[in-house]
Amino acid sequence: MKNLPPCRWLPAALIALALGGSAGAQPGGEPPHAWVFGSWTGGIFPAADTSGPRCTGQPSVIFTRDVILRAPALDIAYRQRLIETVTASPEALEFRLVPVPPQNTPLGPRVLPDIGFGCPGGPNSLRVERRGPDEIVFPDCGEFPAPLKRCVGN
Repeated sequence: MKNLPPCRWLPAALIALALGGSAGAQPGGEPPHAWVFGSWTGGIFPAADTSGPRCTGQPSVIFTRDVILRAPALDIAYRQRLIETVTASPEALEFRLVPVPPQNTPLGPRVLPDIGFGCPGGPNSLRVERRGPDEIVFPDCGEFPAPLKRCVGN
């Protein structure tokens, strides 16, 4: 690339840089929140079963690469929240979630009351702290006062 003019190698270098990984990605191409991927039980009430179909069939929270799903207290359907950004520290994650538009209700447009996690930062933020290899908490989040434990196996 030394002998090529910048107009030839600069676009290729920028594309390679963009495809090489995102800011904050861990070695191996994993996102910073990969350690939290999976199904978690508890949070609303203390975790009971952490293995088998009872846990994996009805988890309280599910973390994926791009989405967090949470079980509301009074509904069957999970609330889906898209992840906008994640900031990681050694024992915690700070999620910024994509804002949810209000839904039409008989009382006018409103954001569902249980769309967030009851955290001080509002419905579009979530802090996750690791308490052990398979235990996390959402500190100061009123809707998830108890620790969550990872669902393992079937």
